[in-house]
Amino acid sequence: MANLDKLMKLLGTSYSQFHAVRNMRAELIDAGFIEIKENDNFTLYPGNSYFVTRNDSSIIAFKLPEYPAKQLKITATHTDSPTFKLKPNPVKKYKNITSLNCEPYGGGLYYSFFDKPLTLAGRVFVKDGNEVTPELIYIDKDLLYIPSVAIHMNRNANSSFEVNPARDSIPMLGETDDEFSFNDMLSQYVESGEIISYDLFLVNRQKPTLVGLNGEFLSSPRLDDLASSYSALFGFINAEDDSSIQMYASFDNEEVGSLTKQGAHSDFLKHIISRIGEALGWSKNDRFQALANSVLLSIDNAHANHPNRPDLSDATTDVRLNGGIVIKYNANQSYTSDGFSSSIVKALCDKLALPYQEFTNRSDLRGGSTLGNISNSEVSLTSVDIGLAQLAMHSANEIMGAYDVDDMVELVAGFYSTPLYISGTSFSLK
Repeated sequence: MANLDKLMKLLGTSYSQFHAVRNMRAELIDAGFIEIKENDNFTLYPGNSYFVTRNDSSIIAFKLPEYPAKQLKITATHTDSPTFKLKPNPVKKYKNITSLNCEPYGGGLYYSFFDKPLTLAGRVFVKDGNEVTPELIYIDKDLLYIPSVAIHMNRNANSSFEVNPARDSIPMLGETDDEFSFNDMLSQYVESGEIISYDLFLVNRQKPTLVGLNGEFLSSPRLDDLASSYSALFGFINAEDDSSIQMYASFDNEEVGSLTKQGAHSDFLKHIISRIGEALGWSKNDRFQALANSVLLSIDNAHANHPNRPDLSDATTDVRLNGGIVIKYNANQSYTSDGFSSSIVKALCDKLALPYQEFTNRSDLRGGSTLGNISNSEVSLTSVDIGLAQLAMHSANEIMGAYDVDDMVELVAGFYSTPLYISGTSFSLK
């Protein structure tokens, strides 16, 4: 289970989206990919592999085949997860306790962050002379704690407690004197210079671990969506060359709507595709033809049937941990899967002898949207939404099937490696 072991190690150091992209960058460099900057000229050569980052929190990598290609195969995932983000000037004092003011980032299960050791991670901007540079930070200690209110003081805690993030989820830092400076404290964890700004998040200190009678489940913070992000990355790196341009994208800010320069709703993917086309000498017609021949796998984790709440699942949906790849559908197109695009995944699974499952929300429950329809607003192409089944989605600690990791790696590798011929709404696999 080499893929699972590697995934657990990477999850254990992916404290924030910035750390996740740092890890992805290292994996790509180790595999021989060449880093290029957005503000550089794109001089590209057939047979080479490249990657670009934006904001240190999103990344797009691509492989160019040896011979001219007019097809893109793309996987899209995201790097961020629900948590709390530290506010500027965060220090709050009450009697002898100093706390740090935070606000929710994304739609998390906020109560799951209570009563466990937490810390801070993200990036800081450090000024040294006239130069300002970012530096990643992870404070490797049990630094913060959000205490619950005792049941004696909130008798309704087990029946109707509602978390008020402005009141209930402010983490305790410790006891400090009146001269305490948060930036001075933070400066202990950077190399040098004056801290002038930061993007810092609360981090659950629990480490990835296998649980269950036979270690069949993976429990970890940030499985949504890093389990899919890394599994797709492994498959992308391991894929054989074929006649398509292979692309891997992992975007930031999916959990807050993607409306940022580094989100899936930005021009990042569109511009990289355009610049690849320009470097390869594509005409406008070549680009349109390539997009018409292309496929996007939008990979974001999926809801398994909950053993304690089967009533919350759709009556005809049977999605299990360790049940294989999940294809996700929604009539209102929160997911982009339709009969055509889902058939591509099913045909690939059949060819690769991989199991798959199909998910729909219960018709009176609203599900979340994901990367496929957001990306399609910028670059329109055939798209299907898939994912890894999990429970406790958006919790501080989540759980999924440990055996599903290999299935996702194999599917993504097979997606890139298998020649795919599209004609309208017909296709064939070689």
